[in-house]
Amino acid sequence: MDRRHFLASSSTAALAALIPATARAAVAGTRDAEINAVYNQIVAERIQRAPEFATSLGFDKGPNAALKHRLSDGSPAAKARTLADTKAAIAKIEAFDPATLSEGARLDREVVLYSLRSGTVAQDRFQIDSVGRPFPIFQQGGAYFSMPDFLNTSHTIATQDDAEAYLDRLDALGRVLDQDTADQKDAATRGLVAPGFCLELTLAQMAKLRQVDPAANTLTQSLVKRAAAKGLAGDWQGRAARIVGEKVYPALDRQIALIEQLHAKGRTSAGLWDVPRGQEIYAAALEQWTTTRFTPDQVHKMGLEQVAEISATLDGLLKQQGLTQGSVGERLTALNARPDQLYPDTAEGRTALIAGLNAGVQEVSALLPKAFLNPAKAPLEIRAVPVEIQDGASNGYYTRAALDGSRPAIYWINLKTVGDWPKYSLPSLTFHEGLPGHHLQISTAQAAEGPLIRKFGFFSAYSEGWALYAEQLADEIGAYHGPLERAGYLQSFLFRAARLVVDTGIHTKQWSRDQATDYLVATTGFPRARSQREIERYCTQPGQACAYKLGHIAWTRARASAQKIAGPTFDLKQFHEVIRLGAMPLTMLERLVEERARAMA
Repeated sequence: MDRRHFLASSSTAALAALIPATARAAVAGTRDAEINAVYNQIVAERIQRAPEFATSLGFDKGPNAALKHRLSDGSPAAKARTLADTKAAIAKIEAFDPATLSEGARLDREVVLYSLRSGTVAQDRFQIDSVGRPFPIFQQGGAYFSMPDFLNTSHTIATQDDAEAYLDRLDALGRVLDQDTADQKDAATRGLVAPGFCLELTLAQMAKLRQVDPAANTLTQSLVKRAAAKGLAGDWQGRAARIVGEKVYPALDRQIALIEQLHAKGRTSAGLWDVPRGQEIYAAALEQWTTTRFTPDQVHKMGLEQVAEISATLDGLLKQQGLTQGSVGERLTALNARPDQLYPDTAEGRTALIAGLNAGVQEVSALLPKAFLNPAKAPLEIRAVPVEIQDGASNGYYTRAALDGSRPAIYWINLKTVGDWPKYSLPSLTFHEGLPGHHLQISTAQAAEGPLIRKFGFFSAYSEGWALYAEQLADEIGAYHGPLERAGYLQSFLFRAARLVVDTGIHTKQWSRDQATDYLVATTGFPRARSQREIERYCTQPGQACAYKLGHIAWTRARASAQKIAGPTFDLKQFHEVIRLGAMPLTMLERLVEERARAMA
């Protein structure tokens, strides 16, 4: 997303006013203050070339208010400048000798360098934007998919200028769509096109966005409704509708035409093995998503072992509940369909489901002091995935809050089919996406001491591994009610283990979409439609699905190591304090946990 030139140094001063007061103070006699200034410059420059990023952080106000009126530049020239700027930033940080920094600053330097270097791999080695998302347009990728949601949930509207800024961004959306189209057209000449069945989903979602009158489009109505709620006078519907009709729809039509052409001659295979340099891209993606050096074969084997182990545990639990007939997957499938486990597939049923999730968050919040020192209490909203994107969207996901508190964190659940969510399976989802999972970990890191650049650092294996560990921790503090909810938690673990098998199967063992879906259904008992959506996601975001279980393995291994080192003095609450140090690669996490345990032993 980073598209613009780095700023002049004066931009850092503008950013400084927005940096939270919790930033870690420099240690006397070190170069901490100097390297922190470099970090702040990097953030300031990134914010200027990625206005959407500024908005997501809540930094599009005050001296940076003009950013709220803009969208990123996705031209090839802008991408080349961003790569050059990233390499320049790496060189600046490498110039600092770790010996001249405090312990905390040395960790910051190591984490930031890892992240920046990782960010150069896709363009340097493969001339693509991302190894983990190698196709510019697919059912979860491209501005057509992300921008309506961004404008509706991240672009806040409280003032007249906010509404005008919305219109300016809407006006720029046509350009952004055309840049995506150009990207995909170029990528297609190199064989980088999503599988045909993913393009079908893409076209269906584009059609939903395109088919309504511009005045009724969600892009228009988001502004109309929110401006009205704030009492902002103006012809918002007429102005937005004109932009949608005259600029957005024509650009979307051009994009649809390209995707239709690509779909007509699209491949039927599912994995990267069938695209040029696909195996190299997959290996790089697997390393980037998991921050490990495991080979695909090693990951596949680990997945099979984990599936067997978790299935055996579930087998015993289900038998205790009188569920004895068929495989573990077949018994879970039967449990999924039990009337007592289903919310009505109605608007009222969806409302009741979300109310139940909110109640679950409140309940587990009261249990957190058993395992955490002063757990964060940041607000969290739970919302259904917008209907316009639910066909291709993930089943559940989390959006972090703005750093300035202007927008809360959101836990999203895909309610396309309520039958995808039997009641016994929902607590583990809440503990994963909400508390003590993503919401606790990310909101804690955002509020903790440390340079700003570390507050929004993201390593999928760290965060997803923590969220899966959080499901396990919820069991330890008594958050699950009865054996069936524990079965739901174990099913969640089984699902993540099966992902190791299907992701590597798709991309290195030439598994088809149907073969991978069959395996997931038979292993986990999840409904076929839900399972197929998952498989289609793995086809277009290679390696990402492996981050969860590999991350969980690292977190549990780190805890076991700390317990062994500390012996009877081990303190679970102190162990969890590591999340205040921010996200980091798994190897650094395990090393840091051991160092902390030795220091406390």
